[in-house]
Amino acid sequence: MKKIFIVALNIILVFILAQNCYAGSWFDKSEYAAFLSAQKIDVYQRPLQSERSREYDAKHYRIALTFDLDKKYFQGENRITLAPLKDDFKECVLDAEELVVSAVLDSNDNPLEFKQTEKQLIVALSKAYDYGETVTFTVKYHEADPKHGLFFDNEGPANPILVSTVSWPDNAHHWFPCYDYPHDKVTNEMIITVKDQYKVLSNGRLVSVQKDRKTGTRTYHWSQELPHSTYLFMLAIGPFTVIEDSLGSLPVSYWVYEKDAEDAKWIFKKTPEMIDFFNKIFGYDYPWAQYAQVTSPRMGGGAENTSATLLGHQVIHDRRAEQDFSWQRVIAHEAAHQWWGDLITLRTWSETWLNESFATYSDYLYTLHDLGEDEGAFDLLDKKNQYLQEARTRYVRPIVFNRYNSPEDNFDSHTYPKGACVLHMLRYVIGDKPFFRTLKYFLHKHEFQAVDTHDLMIAIKEVTGQNLDWFFEQFIFKPGHPVFEVSYTWDENSQKFRMKVIQTQDTSQGVPVYTIPVTIGIVTPGKRTSVKVWLEQKEQVFEFPVDKKPLMVRFDEGNYLLKEWTFEKSLDELLYQLQNDDVIGRSWAASELSRFKDNPGAINGLIDRANHDEFWAVRRSAVETLAKLKRKEDIELFKDKCIDQNSN
Repeated sequence: MKKIFIVALNIILVFILAQNCYAGSWFDKSEYAAFLSAQKIDVYQRPLQSERSREYDAKHYRIALTFDLDKKYFQGENRITLAPLKDDFKECVLDAEELVVSAVLDSNDNPLEFKQTEKQLIVALSKAYDYGETVTFTVKYHEADPKHGLFFDNEGPANPILVSTVSWPDNAHHWFPCYDYPHDKVTNEMIITVKDQYKVLSNGRLVSVQKDRKTGTRTYHWSQELPHSTYLFMLAIGPFTVIEDSLGSLPVSYWVYEKDAEDAKWIFKKTPEMIDFFNKIFGYDYPWAQYAQVTSPRMGGGAENTSATLLGHQVIHDRRAEQDFSWQRVIAHEAAHQWWGDLITLRTWSETWLNESFATYSDYLYTLHDLGEDEGAFDLLDKKNQYLQEARTRYVRPIVFNRYNSPEDNFDSHTYPKGACVLHMLRYVIGDKPFFRTLKYFLHKHEFQAVDTHDLMIAIKEVTGQNLDWFFEQFIFKPGHPVFEVSYTWDENSQKFRMKVIQTQDTSQGVPVYTIPVTIGIVTPGKRTSVKVWLEQKEQVFEFPVDKKPLMVRFDEGNYLLKEWTFEKSLDELLYQLQNDDVIGRSWAASELSRFKDNPGAINGLIDRANHDEFWAVRRSAVETLAKLKRKEDIELFKDKCIDQNSN
């Protein structure tokens, strides 16, 4: 879920596809054979992008604007403070689009010459400045009904009259002149004058609200006193109802339409708990002056502006809809961005995963915390399948990828769910404590900075002493994922267990043969054994002493790997697994039983799980497998399952 409707819609569609084929993480290898041929987009034809160069470091923007919502018009100024990154700095180039500049004044209010092009404002300074000196000047401008960055919305059935901004990814310069690229972080003030009936939300701390009785206006002064990137600047104006909440001394608030206030109270109720959870698990207390959430018709998902998240007003719904379309993971995801994206920020748009993968993994962590192990496990499986759907039907690319037409290209299922699953594998490789210790160290070391993946790689070395460059090379800098063909035998005479693992992924397009540990679980009567082995070659055989015939064998016990695989098993083992494994294994066993469609034991096992399994996803998997058999005698069961207590 993300910033603008088209991106959010894309993610939602992929999610729906994944929901409808959630067994996808165990796709048949024959489906994978068509993998590359099914690619519809050649992402390598996109232009090569690099980090933007700059001549100055912006320090502070003091933006003072007066709005007329009825006329869809605003005017005002941005007082810019910056420091040159070179000597003989005498011309300043700002990003500015749509807005109309009327004057530029130096620090003594003397006019400066300027030139405005379609996308830039070029200011001739009154003298040449040297490296590190302070430069201050003010740009006066106005704008009517811009088409990007800031939006005026008329009153309608769904919303009142409003102004809201979506500065992501590079649209801030459509409503204030600035240097609009994420590697430059600034502090800012927002001084906004509106008619008295409206409220104004922006980043940071509310300094004051001053009422002018003569003009019937109010002026809100917000101050963001810690540096952040321009795409995180936000403004919302409207007749909001503000619901006050808190986490200790941290102000928490929910800005919603008046008609939505009662539902908003329970929808956002867990927000302080989410922040508290992330404080503890990240080892870094929430860094900003407040946390607000505001609804807008301009969003399909959410935009994690610093200290003030913008959410699509679809977030408001009744309790019945909550059963089918809960937004709790979106709310958690956007809250996690206050660390991953806002506190530390991607250096370039090639590094989208440092924002989105971490936030997506964080919403999994909160789901696990809030709803329990089974819901967490299935949430992670859904994330795997969102990525696999994109990989099978659209393209594969490295997670860190510098070929794109615009930044939005990289906000896909490689950035969100794949990256989250890769983080889960990284946690598996280095262990829980070292993983979270590294996150804490990384946040503290790079707070309020722009970062790239190599900064994370160095942090891992500094915290754990381990060189995991090999892991990043495979899973971050190369495309694709492993595809395994797994089989095993047990020899009664020698009492030995032999497992063969073949990596069958097509390596012709840069996909590697993977090096990765995997846990093999073996259940025999009265005993459960787990063995971690390393996959390093295209084909490997592992042998262990096992004194009794296995009742069940798990490849990737714990479900850590992002993978596709085939693993043919006997009817007896699948029926045992259907009853005794974790929720992922039970669901997989239910789908695999479709191979035994004429066997009464398989059918009875599926009917039993459809009716009695404690977890909804296993019940669903059993129902879906039975549906494939097209047996008339199951119609009543299907009718009964339509009123299952869980509607998923």
